[in-house]
Amino acid sequence: MPGLFDQYSLKSATLRNRIVVSPMCQYMAREGVANEWHRAHYASLARGGAGLVIVEATAVSPEGRITWGDLGLWNEEQAAALAPVVADIVKAGAVPGIQIAHAGRKASANLPWEGDDHIPLGEANAWKTLGPSAVPFGAGLPRVPEEMSLEEIARVQADTVRTVCRARDLGFQWLQMHFAHGYLAQNFFSPHSNKRTDQYGGTATNRARYLLETLIAVRKAWPEDRPLTVRLGVVEFDGGDETMLEESVALLRKMKQEGLDFVDVSIGFNTPEAKVPWAPNFLANLAQTVRRETGLPGTTSWYISDPREADALIREDKIDLVTLGRPLLAEPHWPYRAAQALGVENPAWATLPPAYAHWLARYR
Repeated sequence: MPGLFDQYSLKSATLRNRIVVSPMCQYMAREGVANEWHRAHYASLARGGAGLVIVEATAVSPEGRITWGDLGLWNEEQAAALAPVVADIVKAGAVPGIQIAHAGRKASANLPWEGDDHIPLGEANAWKTLGPSAVPFGAGLPRVPEEMSLEEIARVQADTVRTVCRARDLGFQWLQMHFAHGYLAQNFFSPHSNKRTDQYGGTATNRARYLLETLIAVRKAWPEDRPLTVRLGVVEFDGGDETMLEESVALLRKMKQEGLDFVDVSIGFNTPEAKVPWAPNFLANLAQTVRRETGLPGTTSWYISDPREADALIREDKIDLVTLGRPLLAEPHWPYRAAQALGVENPAWATLPPAYAHWLARYR
């Protein structure tokens, strides 16, 4: 079986290893525009040796941002600011990916270090939130969202396609649709937040309609030779996980028929009452189940950090790629340390800057 430092190819994308930088919001943009922070951040992660670098959740519209500091890609100024980010990732030898998102009822929040709660309407940096139904998330996000009309659903889907087209034209090679973590797509899929009685609510098929329609529309805009992927919350840890997993597998099978190439298995995060059993690698077996039941290659993240365990998850055929977040923030050159731990003499990043290669090779 392949291991952590074997190449991975999916359609036109070839990763130098199986290490993926998870999309992690930086909350450092202004009006959705990337800046020098983002250039330095993503260039550092790419130079660190990961095979795929996925740019953080990037909103399809102003109301789709989680916070006022989120990245956006709804206009040409934002696209121009992301162009050097893509170029830096490619120059460092990694595949550039992007996560496209709409925050739904969790939008219009303060920055995490300034409260991580809803900004009251009428205050600066606040805006109305949208959702499938007028049901608030609760806890620190109590605002009741505006129930979306059919016209608003169509508008957001059109916004999504336009954003994907900009990502395509910028040269991103890997697209991830954010259908998890209690944001808009997950809001539609979850009975916690979707109380509609029309074609977008009620049955699992109806609750999945928004996600499937959006994916189909995106598939038409995104190049066939580039991977189209989703991050989907397949369990909630709310006592109804068996049913949710069955519904998620059924949805992913339909998405595969419509051109989905890959899945990142994650958590719903659609209710503050969830009891998530945090532990090292705790979603790996679930990801393996989803891969087996859908036939889709996949990955997962959450509390994966040990190089030997990461390598074993791939060799045991539980996941195809290892997606890391906080370990790479703490140690951007985690891939180099992982290669040392696994006895890999020639880790697959040919573009390591000569100054780094000199010092890392000389002083072990």
